[in-house]
Amino acid sequence: MRIGCPKEIKPQEFRVGLTPHAAREAASHGHEVLVEAGAGAGAGFSDEDYRAAGARLVDTAEQLFAEAELIVKVKEPQPVERRRLREGQLLFTYLHLAPDPEQTRDLMASGVTAIAYETVTDGRGGLPLLAPMSEVAGRLAPQVGAWTLQKANGGRGVLLGGVPGVGPAKVVVIGGGVVGTHAARIAAGMGADVTVLDRSLPRLRALDEAFGTLFRTAYASSGTTAELVTAADLVIGAVLIPGAAAPKLVSRAQLGTMKPGAAIVDVAIDQGGCFETSRPTTHQDPIYEVDGVMHYCVANMPGAVARTSTLALGNATMPFLLALADKGWKRACEDDPHLLAGLNTHAGHLTYYAVGRALEIDVLSPQLALKM
Repeated sequence: MRIGCPKEIKPQEFRVGLTPHAAREAASHGHEVLVEAGAGAGAGFSDEDYRAAGARLVDTAEQLFAEAELIVKVKEPQPVERRRLREGQLLFTYLHLAPDPEQTRDLMASGVTAIAYETVTDGRGGLPLLAPMSEVAGRLAPQVGAWTLQKANGGRGVLLGGVPGVGPAKVVVIGGGVVGTHAARIAAGMGADVTVLDRSLPRLRALDEAFGTLFRTAYASSGTTAELVTAADLVIGAVLIPGAAAPKLVSRAQLGTMKPGAAIVDVAIDQGGCFETSRPTTHQDPIYEVDGVMHYCVANMPGAVARTSTLALGNATMPFLLALADKGWKRACEDDPHLLAGLNTHAGHLTYYAVGRALEIDVLSPQLALKM
């Protein structure tokens, strides 16, 4: 199979979909690997690294999209990229379609077969291709939250860990999954007073058993959430419903109860965000203020640490990438129902139910898509 890796063009996106190690593995399996010149520069990989791995460098994205049978990316294809996709081509990347009707329509119109990293599953009920970026984003969230709290950035001027004689910041993490767990660990390690909210009692028990008194846990009833958000200096949104739009857990009205200069970091912004006032921002212009509360809603947080993120993502995607290239997408998905769970569009059809519910679009069963 001819595998193509273009340079990411989303603003301030420095990751790359294919590492030189992955290119070497694919080439060793007999596949032709095309990499757009300069694609890996933001993550510290040179064109020569890819040549040494057996890849062929191409000068333009147009050429790469025209030649490749399988497109490997990091972020969702941008409008100019979507116009280059075609029926019979395979796209393997993060998509986050539920809050993005325009992208969904474009992918369906192109006829491309699109497999989304964020909806591929595993035998334990996890999301193995989302997990590494969730780990990165979770660990970054307290760091960027601390920066947002600085007075020069519009925040309360509160140090996350406090100092002797002055108490630490109060941090509330909404969601006890991968993002929330890593965010809580780092925030507590920075000395903050941390509470994690979740609606799963088994998950709360697991966190309590694993971390003891490092941070507190609480059941995420609407009343408890409102009470803790009102008292917080920093609130981290870490809620995920796989493939679906994130629920709005903090309303515009609740912002008025928060401390002036308090900070929100919405890690769920890729799925629409879990605060009513959230809207996507970029690394270049990451924060904005609503009703005195500072919002950090960068939609590609792991791109800030592009090398770490690219390596972590490449480790996770490589086995699935090789399966798709070695077997073709149909055989690979027939052999692995967890990979089939990643199928979001095929031949003009939407094939993921949570996206269909969010956007009110009819859905074709992925099992039926395999028979087309």
